[in-house]
Amino acid sequence: ADVHDLRRRAALLLLDAQPTSGHIARCFDLRGRIMSVYEHIIVEGKGAVGVITLNRPKMLNALSFGVFREIAAAVDDLEADDAIGCIVITGSEKAFAAGADIKEMATLDQASAEAFITRLAELCDAVRTFPAPVIARLPGWCLGGGLEVAAACDLRVAAHDAKFGMPEVRVGIPSVIHAALLPRLIGWGRTRWLLLTAETVDAPTALAWGLVDAVALAGELDAAVEKAVASLLACGPHALRAQKALLRQWEDLPLKDAIELSVGTFGRAFLTDEPKRLMQGFIDRKR
Repeated sequence: ADVHDLRRRAALLLLDAQPTSGHIARCFDLRGRIMSVYEHIIVEGKGAVGVITLNRPKMLNALSFGVFREIAAAVDDLEADDAIGCIVITGSEKAFAAGADIKEMATLDQASAEAFITRLAELCDAVRTFPAPVIARLPGWCLGGGLEVAAACDLRVAAHDAKFGMPEVRVGIPSVIHAALLPRLIGWGRTRWLLLTAETVDAPTALAWGLVDAVALAGELDAAVEKAVASLLACGPHALRAQKALLRQWEDLPLKDAIELSVGTFGRAFLTDEPKRLMQGFIDRKR
């Protein structure tokens, strides 16, 4: 068996030995690094790509306290690995995530509701501030909190039959926290439509609105995601991380301040070998 297969077997053995449901167990992988074993998600390392798969298919990957905790831990583990060039977050065949776990939310009071939504907000913030780009791979349903997680990602690639919506008002709650990202993506008018009517939109509409960046042909979602990943990994990793940081900072800055901030970031790029190495490669290819 290869090293990756041995790691998977060790992870499964440890998962079977977990004494209490919902806890995140930790062990050491064969490189001596701490890894986590999860109940509600699957985490894989594929070269420079970290893949987080929501793994509650019978619940259409509904988001719960346990899911929030596990994704946050996975993002934390991946952030500690400087070799990671990007992350892909995905779901199962029928859903990326069909919103928050209604059964869990139905038991909440004011205090626990605020704790619940705060954990989701912290998860979305962790995705937004992850230093490398994050791609949302979007099969099937992407609703409510699932759409907020997707909106927190840098790039969104949807299946041809994906469906999107913010149905919270139909179950007696408003859309909050990172739903506030939607006007920046699709404008106020379309955001009002999604949040006030609770209607869903299909993948071609989501693409036309700017809610997703690409829609794959039938059966080609993986190929479309792999194309996006390849584009990211072809870039200088230090430059890519600097660019993501700038994009996040630009969101909150006046234009003049954003321009001034960029000057120092540009200069610091030359503290690495990437400009010289990649520019020389470009020159050599033109000869």
